[in-house]
Amino acid sequence: MATPHPADLPNYEQAGELKFGQVGIANLRIRTLDVAQLAAEMRERVERAPKLFARAALILDFGGLMQLPDDATAKALVAALEGAGVHPVALAYGTPENDALAERLGLPVLAKFRSQYERAGESPAAEPRAAERAAAPPAREPTPTPAAPVPEAEPGLVHAMPVRSGQQVFAANRDLTVLAPIGAGAEVVADGSIHVYGALRGRALAGASGFTGARIFCREFHAELVAIAGQYKVLDDVPKALHGKAVQIWLDNNDILQIQPLA
Repeated sequence: MATPHPADLPNYEQAGELKFGQVGIANLRIRTLDVAQLAAEMRERVERAPKLFARAALILDFGGLMQLPDDATAKALVAALEGAGVHPVALAYGTPENDALAERLGLPVLAKFRSQYERAGESPAAEPRAAERAAAPPAREPTPTPAAPVPEAEPGLVHAMPVRSGQQVFAANRDLTVLAPIGAGAEVVADGSIHVYGALRGRALAGASGFTGARIFCREFHAELVAIAGQYKVLDDVPKALHGKAVQIWLDNNDILQIQPLA
């Protein structure tokens, strides 16, 4: 029996990795610049969870590619994603070339990623010429500066009222505890962990700034979407045996979302 050529084998690798950021906006990090595959993946997400993804705002992140797409390909990608049911609204911050591409596309640049890319893109200062180094006086020992005080962790935010459809509660740099139900279409976001002492029917996004050790605990699980450090699951991805149960949610190996009943 002839061995199939690698090019003929099905490709199960996703072309784009979808994550949710600090305010619940989806960030599509492009891994493979295949416009048709990216559109097909997004269309499938919209069909599976239309309440979450249909006409959702989307940020395009080209930082995972070796080189930026040309203008024609980038415009084709934006149009294809629009056709798949989402709305690209910005590019993630990157290089000056990325900024120029965003300008030509008529899209803003999301500044949230600015410091990350600036650190990665810093170029070392030019080395002085040998003659200049020889003529320069010996450098003085730098005066040690006192270490900056470590800021104390903020106490967790406790929210006692129900979170209704269209509302968002955000706990920056701390955990969030909600003592009442979270309705469908509502959203709770925390840089730390989230504890829900009622029914969770909306969206819960823990570890929003990238903290992979965050967890979500809820007494009654019906969530439209849960995410930790950007890794997410929608309700259709969760076994029906866990619907309506008390559960905890965490990341295994920093990238696999686990949902288990509370003992």
